[in-house]
Amino acid sequence: MNIFMRHFVVEMGQDQTKQQIEKGLKLYQSNETGKALQVWMKVLEKTSDPGGKFRALGCLITAHSEMGKYKEMLKYALAQIDTAREMEDPDYLTEGYLNLARSNEKLCDFQKTISYCKTCLNMQGTTVSLQLNGQVCLSMGNAFLGLSVFQKALESYEKALRYAHNNDDKMLECRVCCSLGNFYIQLKDYEKALFFPCKAAELVNDYGKGWSLKYRAMSQYHMSVAYRKLERLPDAMECCEESMKIALQHGDRPLQAMCLLNFADIHRCRNDGDKAFPRYESSMCIMTEIGNRLGQASIYLGVGKCWLLQKDPEKALESLQRAHDLAEAIGNKLCALKVHCLTENVYRSRGQQEELREQVVKFLQCVEELELYCGMCGESIGEKNQQLQALPCSHIFHLKCLQTNGTQGCPKCRRASMKPGFV
Repeated sequence: MNIFMRHFVVEMGQDQTKQQIEKGLKLYQSNETGKALQVWMKVLEKTSDPGGKFRALGCLITAHSEMGKYKEMLKYALAQIDTAREMEDPDYLTEGYLNLARSNEKLCDFQKTISYCKTCLNMQGTTVSLQLNGQVCLSMGNAFLGLSVFQKALESYEKALRYAHNNDDKMLECRVCCSLGNFYIQLKDYEKALFFPCKAAELVNDYGKGWSLKYRAMSQYHMSVAYRKLERLPDAMECCEESMKIALQHGDRPLQAMCLLNFADIHRCRNDGDKAFPRYESSMCIMTEIGNRLGQASIYLGVGKCWLLQKDPEKALESLQRAHDLAEAIGNKLCALKVHCLTENVYRSRGQQEELREQVVKFLQCVEELELYCGMCGESIGEKNQQLQALPCSHIFHLKCLQTNGTQGCPKCRRASMKPGFV
């Protein structure tokens, strides 16, 4: 076969691969996930085109992510990296490392996520891979939040937002707004926690005609959590029902688990343990199946609170210990802090002084590690619902402190840069 014919055959093969990948995408968008997976798997078996193989693996990664099959997602991400290395193309490598970062983020291996994100940001690719940097920063922000490293999480989210604005990427902006909603939930600024997912919902309404419905479901879920924290329980229930409806239609198991957890928390807020417990249980089944350990820790925390409402401290302590073990394993300091706080209250009410002292010490260690205090008044952040304000350096203060005292730059940064004098 001459060179021209060989080139023609290769091109024809690449076209067929592309058509098959597109066929799979159409099936997937029509909710025929099983058929779509079969098409993409067949592409992997038959194609000799590394670019086509890489794209088919990318489709499989996305599909398994949305189904909550995170271990399979990781397997395909590793295969994608091998394919990108064969091609020796920095753009493909960047995308491969991003998918590897996302897989580890979903499995709550947050240190690995950060490491792979840093690899992405150091790649010397073209403008194609530069456009992925916003998604890389978002994944990195989620990982830092998973580790309760709030300042670095906020820095990463702000970088992701800048990339979204510079590239006019409304989908990315929507996802970052949802993550910022989660960020402010954890720091207990519930007004901002509601503002950001509401902004995400606006983006869906204004630009999301051709988007996947998962963006609407995601914004509704985060709005629901904020409404619950603001004690607007009917609004919380309405948004969560809307999110759950879409999650069920699309077979989105991870979102179903989060909605079930939120429904359970809403019922707990209504002091209705009979409705809360079965929903915690259903959520736990999915969270365990998909490997979301942070979600499992949150469930045990909610169950512990439920047992406390039902005046059963023994069962509460058992659940709180399980939450603590998971939080320690994944490095989530905020969850550990909440466990120590609740456990401390149990021991105090029972007059168990030695156990109480141990929990107080652990609680204070967590507070110190988290650096959750205002750099102006010195009082804690994240203890109660208060409005917060981040400065451009991403250090966070009480809004009222900044309004009352004003500031010439950031007091925390100023203190950190002051060198001790020598006499």
